[in-house]
Amino acid sequence: MHILYPDIKPYQTQMLSVGDSHEIYLEQSGNPDGIPALFVHGGPGAGTQKMDRRFFDPEHYRIILFDQRGSGRSTPHASLECNTTAHLVADMEAIRLHLGIERWLLFGGSWGSTLSLVYAQAYSQNILGMILRGVFLSRRKDIDWFYQEGASMIFPDYWEDYLHPIPVEERTHLLSAYHQRLTGSNELAKMACAKAWSLWEAHCATLRPSVDLIDAFSDPHRALSLSRIEAHYFMQGSFLDENQILDNARALEGIPGVIVHGRYDMICPLDNAQALHHVWHDSQLHIIRDAGHASREPSIIDALVRATRAMARRFSDDGPSLA
Repeated sequence: MHILYPDIKPYQTQMLSVGDSHEIYLEQSGNPDGIPALFVHGGPGAGTQKMDRRFFDPEHYRIILFDQRGSGRSTPHASLECNTTAHLVADMEAIRLHLGIERWLLFGGSWGSTLSLVYAQAYSQNILGMILRGVFLSRRKDIDWFYQEGASMIFPDYWEDYLHPIPVEERTHLLSAYHQRLTGSNELAKMACAKAWSLWEAHCATLRPSVDLIDAFSDPHRALSLSRIEAHYFMQGSFLDENQILDNARALEGIPGVIVHGRYDMICPLDNAQALHHVWHDSQLHIIRDAGHASREPSIIDALVRATRAMARRFSDDGPSLA
């Protein structure tokens, strides 16, 4: 069983201006001459954590983390202005150009898998490979499963807590009801909804309960950006056409990929990963039999670290040029 690499500190951190009054947090750690790997966090709105550096061998990887617009340490916090999938894809490309990277590895989980796939379909020539966890295709049925009906039948006790801030007469359109409050001017209602939304996700993310994850998602700063930005995106179908990722799968041809997905993922059910694997012919699908959605579950960590090790062997010094 592989575990995370030891904790490391960044050798460079900065705030990168990407226009529209947004500045995004950007950091680099590991080997400056190593394989460039961009960690693409989930949510949208979750931000990065220091453990996200630890999936990569710091001797072999140039590890790049960034907080997407409105997330984590990026400013303005929880902002929805000029915050769409197209903006985030443009930000990723701006990071690549700013850092002088020709091609890089994308490592994305949940919404991070969505964003990685959309970026790769737009800029396939810039991609060495991809490692994706808990694939989320952001189809209407995928959004409804978690926020209207589906996961509610697996976790009916936690679902009651999610329903609590919303009056009974508005519960036939829960996403809309939450969006209205999370973008409204009533600060008490906004924070109550932010906490309920974030904890619903935390409770469903792991096969076995995780106190650490629940504590992290209870943090008001994180809960507000996660809930506001997710509701903003999902009200708009993530600013994607229905089935856009699968319909554009041909653009992934030639990009090697590893898909890691927990069999008991209740946030992004396994059919997301299987549908992607069927149309992305250069991918490998690893179904993790004793895990849910979260990246910190032991068997998910094992599979992801195995994947980064395999990619490091594939793109070593005697492999393709990385300059």
